[in-house]
Amino acid sequence: MGTTGNMANNSYSGVKNSVAEPNHDGEFGCSLNELRSLMELRGAEALHKIQESYGDVNELCIRLKTSPVDGLSGQPPDIEKREVAFGQNFIPPKKPKTFLQLVWEALQDVTLIILEVAAIVSLGLSFYKPPDSENQSNFIVSGGVEDEGEAEAGWIEGAAILLSVICVVLVTAFNDWSKEKQFRGLQSRIEQEQKFMVVRGGQVLPIPVAEIVVGDIAQIKYGDLLPADGMLIQGNDLKIDESSLTGESDHVKKSMEKDPMLLSGTHVMEGSGKMVVTAVGVNSQTGIIFTLLGAGEDDDDEEEKEKKEKKKEKKNKKQDGSVENRKKAKAQDGAAMEMQPLNCDEGAEGEEKRKSNMPKKEKSVLQGKLTKLAVQIGKAGLVMSAITVIILVVLFVVDTFWIQGLPWEKECTPIYIQFFVKFFIIGVTVLVVAVPEGLPLAVTISLAYSVKKMMKDNNLVRHLDACETMGNATAICSDKTGTLTMNRMRVVQVFISDKHYKKVPEPDVIPASTMDLLILGISVNCAYTTKIMPPEKEGGLNRQVGNKTECALLGFAMDLKKDYQAVRNEIPEEELYKVYTFNSVRKSMSTVLKNTDGSFRMFSKGASEILLKKCYKILTVTGEAKVFRPRDRDDVVKRVIEPMASEGLRTICLAYRDFPASEGEPDWDNESDILTRLTCVCIVGIEDPVRPEVPDAIRRCQRAGVTVRMVTGDNLNTARAIATKCGILQPGDDFLCLEGKEFNRRIRNEKGEIEQERIDKIWPKLRVLARSSPTDKHTLVKGIIDSTVLERRQVVAVTGDGTNDGPALKKADVGFAMGIAGTDVAKEASDIILTDDNFSSIVKAVMWGRNVYDSISKFLQFQLTVNVVAVIVAFTGACITQDSPLKAVQMLWVNLIMDTFASLALATEPPTESLLLRKPYGRNKPLISRTMMKNILGHAVYQLTIIFTLLFAGEKIFDIDSGRNAPLHAPPSEHYTIVFNTFVMMQLFNEINARKIHGERNVFEGIFNNLIFCTIVFGTFLIQIVIVQFGGKPFSCVGLNIEQWLWCVFLGFGCLLWGQIISSIPTSRLKFLKTAGHGTQKEEIPDEELEELDDLDEIDHAERELRRGQILWFRGLNRIQTQIRVVNAFRSSLSPYEGMEKPESRTSIHNFMTHPEFRIEDSEPHIPLIDDTDAEDDAPTKRNATPTPPPPPSPNQNNNAVDSGIHLFLDPSQPATPSAPGSPMHSLETSL
Repeated sequence: MGTTGNMANNSYSGVKNSVAEPNHDGEFGCSLNELRSLMELRGAEALHKIQESYGDVNELCIRLKTSPVDGLSGQPPDIEKREVAFGQNFIPPKKPKTFLQLVWEALQDVTLIILEVAAIVSLGLSFYKPPDSENQSNFIVSGGVEDEGEAEAGWIEGAAILLSVICVVLVTAFNDWSKEKQFRGLQSRIEQEQKFMVVRGGQVLPIPVAEIVVGDIAQIKYGDLLPADGMLIQGNDLKIDESSLTGESDHVKKSMEKDPMLLSGTHVMEGSGKMVVTAVGVNSQTGIIFTLLGAGEDDDDEEEKEKKEKKKEKKNKKQDGSVENRKKAKAQDGAAMEMQPLNCDEGAEGEEKRKSNMPKKEKSVLQGKLTKLAVQIGKAGLVMSAITVIILVVLFVVDTFWIQGLPWEKECTPIYIQFFVKFFIIGVTVLVVAVPEGLPLAVTISLAYSVKKMMKDNNLVRHLDACETMGNATAICSDKTGTLTMNRMRVVQVFISDKHYKKVPEPDVIPASTMDLLILGISVNCAYTTKIMPPEKEGGLNRQVGNKTECALLGFAMDLKKDYQAVRNEIPEEELYKVYTFNSVRKSMSTVLKNTDGSFRMFSKGASEILLKKCYKILTVTGEAKVFRPRDRDDVVKRVIEPMASEGLRTICLAYRDFPASEGEPDWDNESDILTRLTCVCIVGIEDPVRPEVPDAIRRCQRAGVTVRMVTGDNLNTARAIATKCGILQPGDDFLCLEGKEFNRRIRNEKGEIEQERIDKIWPKLRVLARSSPTDKHTLVKGIIDSTVLERRQVVAVTGDGTNDGPALKKADVGFAMGIAGTDVAKEASDIILTDDNFSSIVKAVMWGRNVYDSISKFLQFQLTVNVVAVIVAFTGACITQDSPLKAVQMLWVNLIMDTFASLALATEPPTESLLLRKPYGRNKPLISRTMMKNILGHAVYQLTIIFTLLFAGEKIFDIDSGRNAPLHAPPSEHYTIVFNTFVMMQLFNEINARKIHGERNVFEGIFNNLIFCTIVFGTFLIQIVIVQFGGKPFSCVGLNIEQWLWCVFLGFGCLLWGQIISSIPTSRLKFLKTAGHGTQKEEIPDEELEELDDLDEIDHAERELRRGQILWFRGLNRIQTQIRVVNAFRSSLSPYEGMEKPESRTSIHNFMTHPEFRIEDSEPHIPLIDDTDAEDDAPTKRNATPTPPPPPSPNQNNNAVDSGIHLFLDPSQPATPSAPGSPMHSLETSL
C-alpha cells in the first residue's frame, strides 16, 4: 500500500517509491518505474524499448515471475508481494463529506440564517432591562410588558427558535449523509460486479477488477473495458478504441509485431487475445492522469469548487446527481471524461446535455418543474411576509404614538425594538412556512428510496434521473436475445448430409468424415473462452459460459456424444494460424489451421443466408462434396432455412475451405477472396426459448401506453416468430416488420441522406426491425426522439448488451444495459443496469418511475394546502390581532411536520399495479393537475373556516378566556393552544387525504403496506400530545382537558369527510381552476384558447403549443387543402385566395421543422399512418384534425392560431382514420 499512500502527497510518487522501497522491487526483474516509463511509449518505440531492455515479451514475463500459459500461481503471499511492489488496482476515491460538513452546508440556507439572526436579536433584547421602573406605566397602558416574572421568560422564544433551527439542520444533514452513504454503497456494488477473466494456476477465473495484480495474464475479448495496462502476448485480429485516452476515434490495430501496448480504460472493439498486466491502479495510464487531476488527493481548489457547486445545488438537490455521478464517472470511466474537460460533469449533466436537443438542459424534467415551482412559491411567500411585517409595524406605530399619543422615550427604545423584532420574527415565520424547502428533500428521498427498492427488482440505477424519466417512457426498443428470450441456446434442428432432421440425429447416421469435419470445426472455430461447465447443483442444467450461440454449437457436439475439449487440448489456442473474429460487419467467424504439409484449412460459421451465398459445394450422404449451384441454394433456403426461421429458430451455417499447399500462402488480409468457395457442412437451427414472464410484461407495457419494438440481428422470419410469441405482434395487426436493408432504403433520399420525414412515415407502425446493424438501431432511436409527428415528444428507452449498442444507449432517454450478458462498454453508456437481463424488470422500472412522479405530486398536494392555510392564517391574524395566532416555534414545528416528515411519509409510498393502467404523462404535464388544485383549494377552504371560527369565536364556544390582544410576553392561553392543536390535527388527517391524487375515494387503500407512513403519522400525533401538554412557554401551549382534545381531533377528522365531499365535485365543472408547475413554456398562451382547451379535462400543455403548430401542419398537407376546396361548407370562411394555391401553403414539414418555437414534444402511441404505398403523400395525417382552410396571409410567417382567427378543436373521442379505401376522404381523393 506504500504506493497509494505516497500518491496522495506526490503525484509523481513513482520516483519516490522506487527509492524508498528498493527491497520490494528487488524480488522482480524490473521495477515499478521501468514499467511505468515503458507503458508511456507507443507502437514502434515501445517495441524497440522492449527488445533493448528485455529481449521480448516472454522475457518480461519471466522477469515478472509469471507464465504466459498458466499465469500466476494465485498464492496469497505472492499476490501480496506484488501488491506491495506494484500497487493495487484501484484508484482511491475522494473522501466523502463528513457529517459536520453536511451540517455546515445545511446551515447555509437563507431562510434559516434569517431566523437565526432574528432569534439571536430576540435573545439579546430579552436580557435587557429598562433602567428604572418609573416609566413602566407607559407600557402597561399600551398593553406592553406584564409583571417581572413574565419578563424573565422572554428569552424562551428566541431559544426555542434556535432549537428548532438546529432540529431542521440536523434532519437535513442526516438525510444528505445517508443519501451519500447509499450512493457510496451503490458505487462499490457496481465496482464489485466488474469482474475480469484472468489465468491463474492454469485455470481461467473471473476475479474482481480490484484484485488484478502486475504479472497477471488476462484474457481480453470483444466488448471488454481494459482494467489495467498490459502487453499483448497473443492476439487475433485485435482492434482497440483508445479514444478515451488519446481522443482519436479511429480504432487502433494491436499485434505482437506492430503495437503490443494495451492501456487501461480503453475498449476492445474487435478480436480477442491475452495480455500480461504491467501496471495497475494509480500507476496505469488512466491512474496517472487521475493523479495529475487530483482525484487521488484532496485538492483545496477542488474542495472550493465543490463548495460553490454545493451552494448552487443546495436548493435544487442536484448534488446527488452531478457530484455523485462525477465521482462515479471518475471511478469508472475516468480517462474518458478527464480528457474532455468540456463535459466534466460526465454524470447526469453531461449525459443530459448530449441527450437533449434543447439548449442548456442540465436538470431532469421533474427537477426543472420543481425548481420553477419552488421559486414561484418562495416569491409569493416573500411578498406575503413583507406585507405582514409592514402592516404589523404600521399598526403598532399608529396605535402607540398616534392614537394613544405616547412620546418616544429614550429608555424605552429597547422595548419598542423588542416589539419590532417580534414582528420581524412573525414575518420570517410566515416566510419559512411559505417556502417549501421540503420539495428538494421529497425528490431526493423519493428517488433514493426508489433506487434502493429498484435494486431488489433487479434494476441497478446509475443515474438518478433515469428512474424518473422511465415513468414517462412511451417506447421501448428492446433486443431479442437475452432480453425477451432466455439466452440459453440449444440446437434443435439440423440439415446435414442432404437430410433435414427435426431433432438432433443419432451420431451413427452421419458419415464419419462429415462428423470429423463438423466436430473439429465446432471445437476450434468457437472462442476458447466459450465452454460448457457442469451444473452447480445436482440435476441442474449445464452452465453456459461465454457466447451463447457458440455454447449451443458446443452443446450440439456433446449431443453427438463427442468431446470438444479433447480437440481443444490437441490444438491449443496458440496454434490457431489466424482467426477472423465475429463482428457486426462480417456476421461470421473463421479460424485457419495450418496442416503439417503446408496446406491450410479454414472453418467458418455464420448467419446461414450470408454464408450459403459463399458456398460452392455441399457435403452429401456419402460424405463427398458435390457442386452447390445458386438454384440448389434457393431450394435449401425454401426447404430448410425458411421453415426453421418461421418456427423462431436462428439458423447458422457451418462450412470449411481447404487452401492446398501448391498455391502457396493466400493473402489473409484480402477477406473477400478468403471467404469464398466454401464447402457447406451443415445448417443448424438454434432455439432460444422466450422467457416465460415476457408476454405478460409486454401486455402490461402496451396497456400502460408504452410501445414495445424489437430490434434484432436475426433474420426476419425468426424475429417475426419470436415477436408473435412475445405478443409484440398480434395476429391481424397491420404493423411493419422490416429488415435493416429495407429500413435504410425507405428512410434515405436519392442522395443517400437520412430524412426525418421518411422515418416519420415508418416508425409509428414499425414493430420489428430485423438483421439490423448498430447504426440502424441508433438511427431508429434518434428518429423516434426527434420526430414531430405526434404532439408529444416520444421518450424512448433502449436495451442493449453489445459494444455496438453504445451509441443507441447513449442517445436514448433511458439506456438499459444487461448486467449478465452486457459488455463493459454497454454498461458504461447505460443509465440503468438490469442485473437479471430480464425484460419484465423494465416494466418494474416504468412502475417505479411513475411512482416517483406521483409521490412528489402527493407531497405537493399536502404541502401546498398547509402553505396556503398557514400563510393566510398568519397574515390575517397578524393584521387583525397584531399577533400571529401561530407562534414562531409552532410554525417551525408545523414546518417540520409538513416538510421533513411528510416528504418521508408520502415519498416512500410503494408503487401499485394501477400505475400501469394509465398512459404516460407528457414531458410538459403540469405537476399540479386540476384535480389536485381542486383538492388543495377545497381543503384550504375547510381549514381556514375552522381556524377563523376558533380564532374569533373560540372563547365563546369553549367558554375560556380570549387569547387575542395579549401583551408582549403574556403567558400562553388555552384559546390559542386549541387553535394550534386543531391546525396540527387537520394537517395529520389531510396527510392521509394526500395519499391519492387522481380523485380516488378510498384514501386508506394500502395504507398498511407503507410502514414509514403509519409510523410518521402516529409519531407526529404522540409528539403533538407531548408538545401541547408539556410544551409550556417555549411552544406557547397550555395543557388541554380531554374534552378539548376530542374536539380538536374531531375537527381534524372532519378533513377526511370533507375530502369525500370534494371528490364528489367533478373537476370538469370547475373551469376556473388553473394547473401549475409546468415545464418551461416558450410563450404563454392567450386566455381564450385556454378556456376552450379546458373542456378537454387535464389537457397536456404540449397540445396547447400544438394549436400554434397545427396551422403550419395544414400548410404542409396540401392534399387535405385540396379536399377542403371541394368541400363547399368551408367556402364561406375562405380567404381571397380560394381558387389558387398560396405559395406559402406549399411549404412542407420542413418549414415546420425550421421554426423552433413549435417543439411538439411527447406523443401518443397507436397513430396509424397513411399507407406506405402512397408515395406522393409526404405528410402524415394529423389525428382528428378538422379540415380548415389555408390561413389568410399575414405578416407573421408562422401564422398563429390567433392571427388567422381560426381555432382548431381537438376531439379526443374521434379515432384517427387513415384514408382507407372505404372512407369519404378516400373517395374525395379519387374524385379529384
